[in-house]
Amino acid sequence: MTVSTVGVPAPSESHAAGPASSGTGSRRFKRAGNYVALVPFHAYVGLFLIFPTLIVTIGAFATGKGEFTLDNFAAVFSTKAFMSSFMVSIQLAAITAVLGAILGGLLSWAVVRGDPNGLLRQLVVAACGVLAQFGGVMLTFAFLSTIGYDGMVTLWIQNNITHARLDMSWVYSLMGLVILYTYFQIPLMLIVFLPSLDGLRQEWYDASASLGGSAWSFWRNVGGPILAPSFLGALLLLFTNAFSAYATAQALISQGCGLVTQQIACQIQSEVMIGRENVGKALALGMIVVVSAVMLLYAYIQRRASRWVK
Repeated sequence: MTVSTVGVPAPSESHAAGPASSGTGSRRFKRAGNYVALVPFHAYVGLFLIFPTLIVTIGAFATGKGEFTLDNFAAVFSTKAFMSSFMVSIQLAAITAVLGAILGGLLSWAVVRGDPNGLLRQLVVAACGVLAQFGGVMLTFAFLSTIGYDGMVTLWIQNNITHARLDMSWVYSLMGLVILYTYFQIPLMLIVFLPSLDGLRQEWYDASASLGGSAWSFWRNVGGPILAPSFLGALLLLFTNAFSAYATAQALISQGCGLVTQQIACQIQSEVMIGRENVGKALALGMIVVVSAVMLLYAYIQRRASRWVK
């Protein structure tokens, strides 16, 4: 006698459906968890980056009453002080970026030639991590206390060498800002450029030497092309860092609006003419355009150099 099993699912089929569905739900839950984890980051970016950028962009094309206008940009391009502040800011950023890249690159090379796990390297990297953020009022105070009109070095030179009062007015000029900015550009260069130097392999140099190449030929044909994208990317990053800095220059030169960041502060803090309430936002939008162009170029170069950093 046989028993019909039509319509009764096989045990193996009924048990196989459970794990498959639970696995799919588990994967979906993990993917959803990944998106939820990004919510704080996106909230931060939206609140402190995107939202202020939208406010500046909309305000740059509006009058004090909210009407559309291009007069804010006309005022920027027709006012000599505004255009001069842009040129001085770009000049200061370019000079300090080049100085910081060269000196910081040499310091990075000296560090990478040492013991990778040595105490000296750890101390230098840790110090650069602190000094790269050492700016504003603290840096200006240390600078003036050292080589200002009544700085320790200035007074020692006057009392022991020249016996005359030195003219330290250059401290409050573009030259003083160059020295100040270069101070925090060098450690930033080390932090950014050191991983690229670590990516250079000794085997590449040995292979070049075994083929009869000199040290110069290695750097010209191998090391230089490999490090060039990383170096240029770090140079652009230093330019952006100096171009957008404000507190250090304001603490050193509180009178006047020589830089574009100081011009924006003057437009916000002081009384402005009727109809030019949003000129400061037009200046800020100009800075955003310059920084965005530089950072897009930086991102492109970093993408080309990322394979050598691994």
